[in-house]
Amino acid sequence: MRKYLFIYKSEIMSNLQYIGNILFGFIFYFLLLFVFFHLWDYIYSDPEELIHGYNMSQTIWHVIITEILWSSVGGNKLCQKIINDVRGGNIAYNLNKPYDYIGYSLSSHLGIATIKLILYIILGFTLGFVFLKDVPIHTLFHLLIVLFSCILAIVISCLLIIMIGLFSFIIEDSTPFYWLYSKAILILGTLFPIEFFPSVMQPILTSSPVYAVASGPAKLFVDFSWNGCVEVLFIQLFYVGICYILCKLVYQKGVKKLNVNGG
Repeated sequence: MRKYLFIYKSEIMSNLQYIGNILFGFIFYFLLLFVFFHLWDYIYSDPEELIHGYNMSQTIWHVIITEILWSSVGGNKLCQKIINDVRGGNIAYNLNKPYDYIGYSLSSHLGIATIKLILYIILGFTLGFVFLKDVPIHTLFHLLIVLFSCILAIVISCLLIIMIGLFSFIIEDSTPFYWLYSKAILILGTLFPIEFFPSVMQPILTSSPVYAVASGPAKLFVDFSWNGCVEVLFIQLFYVGICYILCKLVYQKGVKKLNVNGG
């Protein structure tokens, strides 16, 4: 565990030197929130009006939180790194290293994700308060629980993206799978709360990775309840375990393929 913590700390220190590149991404984030604020402001004739149980403030905060999570992950960069390692053969050099490739990739990417998460939280909360003049969660303890849920969401998202990248062992280029994953998160988990979808879809979405990496933490933030907290954290902890196991299975299958083909 110490070696992965060391890798994590090293990545944080390394990426702090390129903080300007991260700040540049704030432009797109600001424009997206600006557009959605005016969109929902137009849809809601009255800010206190409820649409599927959400008022205007809750709906916008849902978008703010889910976009913080997605922007912090930087999934495309992680996926491309895994794909390049597989296709370029770099992954073979890690077979004899004293660490697990999946653990290394996860702890390494969490370094930059941590910096992004902190910065995007500051920006997102600032914009949310400027636009809405209120925050839907009012106790520090509840906020810490939501923060823990957000961290789990980022870990799950990274593991899913690592698994997608490792699919390159099988299909050579798994970029289309990442494109499908990113669009699923955008449409089903980011832009709208799950309650906005048809009732027949809601149980499916609630038990899917979409809920674990996006909608769940956002729902806790905009409408915190202990029942919801138990549900979200249980689903997230389940997906942390299952995603890691699936990553290991795909990786081991790929390594076996490398050994059969002589590396």
